[in-house]
Formats: sequence, structure tokens, C-alpha cells
Amino acid sequence: MNPCRSCVKSLISFIRKIQEINPVRDLSTTTAARSDKVPENEEDTILVDKDESITLIGINRPKQRNSINAQTAERLSNALAAFEADDTSPIAVLYGVGGTFCAGYDIQELESQCEKGSLDFLLRHEGSVGPTRRHPKKPIVCGINGFCVASGLELALMCDLRVMEDTAILGFFNRRFGVPVSDGGTARLAAIVGYSRALELLESGRRIDGREALNIGLANRLVATGTALGQAVNLAFSIVKFPPASLIRDRSCLYTNAYSRQGFRAAMQTEIMSTSKEVLTELKEGVQRFKKVDPLQNKTEGWHVKEKPIPEWERQEIAHENEIRKKTK
Repeated sequence: MNPCRSCVKSLISFIRKIQEINPVRDLSTTTAARSDKVPENEEDTILVDKDESITLIGINRPKQRNSINAQTAERLSNALAAFEADDTSPIAVLYGVGGTFCAGYDIQELESQCEKGSLDFLLRHEGSVGPTRRHPKKPIVCGINGFCVASGLELALMCDLRVMEDTAILGFFNRRFGVPVSDGGTARLAAIVGYSRALELLESGRRIDGREALNIGLANRLVATGTALGQAVNLAFSIVKFPPASLIRDRSCLYTNAYSRQGFRAAMQTEIMSTSKEVLTELKEGVQRFKKVDPLQNKTEGWHVKEKPIPEWERQEIAHENEIRKKTK
């Protein structure tokens, strides 16, 4: 038997078990997160909505544990391209509907390609599960619940920030069956957690819980079960209030220096020479705003924003998280 076909068939058997697991119930009352809508056709597998200026993009294949096939990958790429072209939306939130973020590449399609001896899913320009082989132009926050494994984890690594529920699971489960990482995992993981940890996670293929993910920097926030989407949106709102041009500029510099390291001097040159007219305009406005702040007031409060109200369900979850932290100290 073809070695590739043999290892992919083993992967199919394993992922089928994973995708049959009933994950924790999604408790969030956010409209998009509560959606139990089963897509009637492929056009419903990616949901796009907006919360004020924040674009919400949802993977909506709950019966398949949000595994992604070719059509869904294309629609996800199109949704992110539309977000990048939307001047009214400086940040997006990516999430999974129905209790799982993403269980990887669709098992039925993978099986079909394996039977044909095809590896087309590895050769797509954008990536097998979306635009994972390019760098998004604007920040994306993802809310991780349930399983976020294999290429689903690579999709989460594509995002700038990761908000993870305490019962969620991450891992390169494809390692045990010889299926290679192909959606940017090897390009991004070391920049996020360091080479030593990246090698260990890639080579062992083991599962990573929320606490460890937070400790090693793979997750940016650890939240209670059912609150990933709401907390990811809140994190996005905490970012979107700032002047956008300088934020995008600093983000671009950081990514350039993380993935194109050519030494300290080259990194400094990137930082200095990337300042645009828009950044200088924001700088001038910021100085004037800073000067007008009451001397007795904290200077950092000079950038006034309208606070987004927190719903009661989220207040309860925050209080619950605080109680847990007190007990673990």
C-alpha cells in the first residue's frame, strides 16, 4: 500500500473518533455563539456579522466539529479578504459554532482524496483550511473552545491573539500518523512559544490544556467554559479603541522582525523606516490630546473611549474566574 495513503487512512480513523466526541456545551449567550443553526448548504458554513466595528467570522459546521473542507476554506478566505478590505472594521474575531473551534481538515474529503491518491489539499495556495499560508493585514482575535487540533490549531496560530476556554484542547494530533504540518504551523509556532517548546509540541503531538497553553504563551487569555467568544470580542474592543495607523505599523514591524530576522540593526531599520504620514498625523493629534489632560488626572486616560457594557452573564463568569484564581493562589 502507498505509505501516504496508509498514514492518511490511520489519521482518518483517529480524527473520526475525535469528531464524534461530544464537547463541552457552549454556554455563551452571545448571539453568534448560541447559534445552533445547522448549515442547510455550503454557503452557511461561514457566518459573517459585525458588532459595531468588529467583524465576527464563525466556522459553522457543528456536525463535523467545524472541520473544514475545500468549499469552507475558500469561503473563509473570502470572508477574511472582505474584512481586510473593509475600512470600517480594524479588527476581526474568529470563532467556532457549537462547542468546538476547529477539528482540522474535513475527514470525509481527506478520505476521498486519499482514495484518489491526491494531495491537492496540501497544495492549495491559500492553505487547506483557509488563508493560513499568508499573513493577515489586520489583527484577528480567535476564541477557542472544545477541540482546536491539527490544522485547526494552525488556523488559531494565524490569528494575532488567542482567547482559550479552560476546558479546550490544543495539539498537533496529526503527528502520530505521519501527516505533516502544512498550514503555517512550522512558520509561526516558534515565533510564538520559542524554538525549544515548538520542537517539543511538534515532535510529541501531545494534547495541551488551557493552563499550559497560557503558561507557554500559546494562549493569551484563559477564560471559563462557554465564554471564549464574548471574551475575545471584549479583547478586540480593548484594541480597536486605539489610533489604527500606528497600531498596524507596530504590528507589521513586529511580524517582520519575528519572521524575517536579519539581526538587530535590520530590525531597528524596519522600525524606523516604516513610519507613514498617517502615523505622524496620529502622533501629532495624540500629543495635543495628551497636553489637554488635567495634570491631576492619570495621563494614560487621555484617550477617552466609550466603555462597552458587560452583560450580566459575563459579569458572573468574571466573578467565577476571580474566585478560582483566589483559591489557586
